[in-house]
Amino acid sequence: MSQLSLMTADVIQALESSVLCWLATVSEHGIPNVSPKEAFLYDGQGNILIAHIASPVSVRNIESTGKACASFLDVFIQKGVKIDGSARVVEEGDVRFPDQLKMLRERIGDRFPIKAIIELQPTSVSEIIAPSYRLFPETEERDMMRASLRSYRVEEIQRQVES
Repeated sequence: MSQLSLMTADVIQALESSVLCWLATVSEHGIPNVSPKEAFLYDGQGNILIAHIASPVSVRNIESTGKACASFLDVFIQKGVKIDGSARVVEEGDVRFPDQLKMLRERIGDRFPIKAIIELQPTSVSEIIAPSYRLFPETEERDMMRASLRSYRVEEIQRQVES
């Protein structure tokens, strides 16, 4: 299956509804690393682009192994996707860098310095789903949203922000 065909509308929606993704890599010595990323997008060509803002360990691991896994989760409905794949670091001087940088800048503006771009080429996609959906089949997304709003104390935090 091609990487483009892995990026279905549902996968793209899961990616776009996430405000943070988690990038997992492993060192050449087998030491795992999981790092949050807040600047990422689907490039429309089958790849996921993740800005290297402050990711020296992720970059070093990718340069060593060429592999990564990114998880995208809607924290309110507690569903998402995990995307495994080949990864490479695209740096200034690479012919892809200007176009990829432009796409990321259009998404996030100039807020962050982008040192390089991590390009994830999907080889597999799997669903992430909270255990409640399987343990309690009657669970609906609306139920999970209500529970998440309570768990994350959204109303309380919103009051603090507004006062």
